[in-house]
Amino acid sequence: MSLNTDRQSPPRADSTPPEEGRPSDLVADVQHHLVSQHVVPLRHPWRWVASVVVALLLVQVVRGLVANPAYQWDVFGYWFFEPIIFDGLAVTLRLTAYSAVIGFAAGVVLALMRLSASPVLRSVSWVYIWIFRSIPLIVLLLFLANATALYPSLGLSIPFGPQLFSIDATQLLSYEAAAIIGLSLNEAAYASEIVRSGIISVDPGQLEAATALGLPGYRRFTRIVLPQAMRAILPPYANQLIGLLKGTSVVYITSLLDLFGQVETQASTNSGEVIPLLMVATVWYVILTTILSIFQYFVEQHFARGSTRAAPPTQRQRILAAVRTRRGVAR
Repeated sequence: MSLNTDRQSPPRADSTPPEEGRPSDLVADVQHHLVSQHVVPLRHPWRWVASVVVALLLVQVVRGLVANPAYQWDVFGYWFFEPIIFDGLAVTLRLTAYSAVIGFAAGVVLALMRLSASPVLRSVSWVYIWIFRSIPLIVLLLFLANATALYPSLGLSIPFGPQLFSIDATQLLSYEAAAIIGLSLNEAAYASEIVRSGIISVDPGQLEAATALGLPGYRRFTRIVLPQAMRAILPPYANQLIGLLKGTSVVYITSLLDLFGQVETQASTNSGEVIPLLMVATVWYVILTTILSIFQYFVEQHFARGSTRAAPPTQRQRILAAVRTRRGVAR
């Protein structure tokens, strides 16, 4: 007679099941841990008081705008879509576009000159920035508008030699051309410092690695330095661009009728409609600034690809992540 040695002894009452890391036990442990902390939500009564006060002030402001007859909203609606206002708006957009492109391109060149090893280039760049940041924009525009009195003709000649050709300055420097030149000169001085700060914010090790790989200087700048520098350049330059858009309003002093110039002309003609005409200019500037802000957001998202800016995880998130990790190990 043989004995069956394969039989297993019955499990003891106090023994634990062989299964490890059961999900129900893990969830219960997490819930017990969170409950045992006795978390008391913070109360901010003054935050609620401040919110109510701000809401009441906002309602009062909106009510004052709607109910005050001095704003003459019917007159505002008449002038808002007038063709003469759109003519001034087109001039404002042209001045902003041309000056932004020319000013930024010149700013990049000035920033590279400022970072150059040549003392001549550094000195010229520094003097340019110093002069055009010191001259008020309205003075610069008035000077350029009257530049034909100083230089009736512009030409090219050999130093201390004969003149090759000349052109009448009044045909070249129209009011719009003088405004674009003045705005671009002023914009380049500020853009150069923004670009320079963005370039020096790039880790020098990136440039050294690109040099070690044998990349030429042009490709090192366009493929390595500039894309990373744009992350630091875009936010301040977007503010500078918005300032340029609003700064075009001073060109009316040179008899160039941009958006504000058209509004000012119509307000002087219709003295009883000054407030609604000023509101027309205000609303159009708000619309244009909003469009630039939206464009800034998408451009920043484009250049921010590959950079992580997420907030650190909270304690609850860390605990839940640990639970998910233990579940994966148990399985």
